[in-house]
Amino acid sequence: MKGLHSRGRIALAAVAAVCSVGALPGQAAAVGESDPYVFDQQATTVAGAVASNDAKQLKAGSTYRSSIKPGGQLYYQVDLDATSDTYVSAVAVPGLGAQEKVDYTDGIKVSLQDLTGDSCGTDDDAVFGSAGYPRPIAAHATRTVEKDGTSCQSAGPYYVVIERTTKATSAQDEWGLEIRVDSEPGLTPGSAGPTEAPSSWPSASPVPPSGTAQQTKGGTGFNDAAALKPGVWGDRIRPGQTRFYRVPVGWGQQLFPSADLGSSSGSGFVADALHVELYNPVRSGVATGYTAYDGKPKSAAPDPLPPVAYRNRYSVREEVSGARMAGDYYFAVTLSPDVAKSFGEKAYGLTLRMSVKGAEGPPPAYAGAVPHYGTSAGEGTGHGAMRLVGIAGIGTGTVLVLGLGAWTLIARRRAEAVPAQGIQEPGRQSAPQYRPPSAW
Repeated sequence: MKGLHSRGRIALAAVAAVCSVGALPGQAAAVGESDPYVFDQQATTVAGAVASNDAKQLKAGSTYRSSIKPGGQLYYQVDLDATSDTYVSAVAVPGLGAQEKVDYTDGIKVSLQDLTGDSCGTDDDAVFGSAGYPRPIAAHATRTVEKDGTSCQSAGPYYVVIERTTKATSAQDEWGLEIRVDSEPGLTPGSAGPTEAPSSWPSASPVPPSGTAQQTKGGTGFNDAAALKPGVWGDRIRPGQTRFYRVPVGWGQQLFPSADLGSSSGSGFVADALHVELYNPVRSGVATGYTAYDGKPKSAAPDPLPPVAYRNRYSVREEVSGARMAGDYYFAVTLSPDVAKSFGEKAYGLTLRMSVKGAEGPPPAYAGAVPHYGTSAGEGTGHGAMRLVGIAGIGTGTVLVLGLGAWTLIARRRAEAVPAQGIQEPGRQSAPQYRPPSAW
C-alpha cells in the first residue's frame, strides 16, 4: 500500500501540475513580488530597430511582443491607408519585483512619424509619476484622417517610434513591450456629423451600486482582464500587484468605475497607495485616480468620462477624446508595495463598483465593417476568458493528454488494491469507477 500511496501522490501531483499550466502566467507570486504580466499568447515577437531603415513591419489588427533597453529608441514600420484612423499602443512591463526601483520620470513614449520624421498627431508618454513603483504602463499614438488634415493623411509607409526614459538610479533591466496596432474605418460620405467635441455632458457620478459583492479575480494584464458587468465585485490584491478588469461600454453610454480598499490593522500613512487607471478599447489611457491609505477604508476613482461618442475624438481633453469608441474599457488597479511596510504583506480586500449609465445606441455610419473592440455590451461574465496556455512548448493537446494519463495511472493503481468487479469481499462495497472528470 505504501507504493500505491506514493504512486498516487505522484499522479495527483501530475494532475495538479497540468491544471496549473493555464494559470502559470498569473499565479500568485512570492511574498513581496508581483504577478507576472500576461502577454498575448498569439503575439508575434519582433525586434525593434535602432535605425529607421531597418524597421520591421507591423500590421493593423495584430499584437507584437518586443523589448526595450534603458534610453532606447526603437523603430517599427506600418503601412497606413488614406481613410482609416490608426491607433498604436505599447504596454511597457518593467521588472515587477519588490527589489526593482523606478523613478517618477521613468517611462515610455510612442509616436507615429512620416518618412521625414514628422509626428502624425497625438503622441503620448506614460510615466510612473507620483505612484513611483514598478507596474505595467501603456502609451499610445494616433493618426486621425481629417477632411482638412495636412500631415500624415496619405497612404503609405510610416514609422512607429518607441522611446524609453530611465534614470541612472533606477533598475537598468530590459522592459518587455506589448505593441498593438488597431485601425478604425472612416465614415460614409455625408454622414460625418458634428466635427466638434461636446462642450458639456452629465458629469455627476451616479450613486455607487451596493449590495453583496460577486467574487472575481482580476487579470495581470489586458489579455486576461476579468470581464465585469455593472454591479459590485469583490477581489483580493497584494502590495505591488496590479489587477486588470474590463467592462463593455456601448455607444451613448457612460462608465463610472471605482475601487474601494478595505480596512486593515496596523498604523501608518501611504501616499498614492491605491492607483487606478482607465484605458479605452485601444489601450489609450484616458483617466487616472488615486487615494492615500491609513488603514481605514478608502476609495479611488478616475475622472468621469462623457458618453461614448464618435465626436469626442475632436476634443483636446484626454478624458473626452479617449471616449471615442464603443467596446471594452479597461480598469487597472495597483496597490503600492509600501502598504506592506506599515500594514503587512498580505492580501487586502478590494471592492469594485461598476456603473454604466444610458441606453446603448447605434454605431456611427462606418464606411466599412463596424469595428469590434472586445465584448459587446452585456457580455461581461465576471471572470477572465478561460484559456489553456502553452508553457515552454507544452500545447493544449499535450496538457490534456498528460491530464488523462495521470487519471489513468491513478485508476490503475487503485484497481490493483481492490478485488476485481464481481468478486466482492465480505462487508466491502463494489469498487468505484475512476475516470477523468466529466468536463474532460
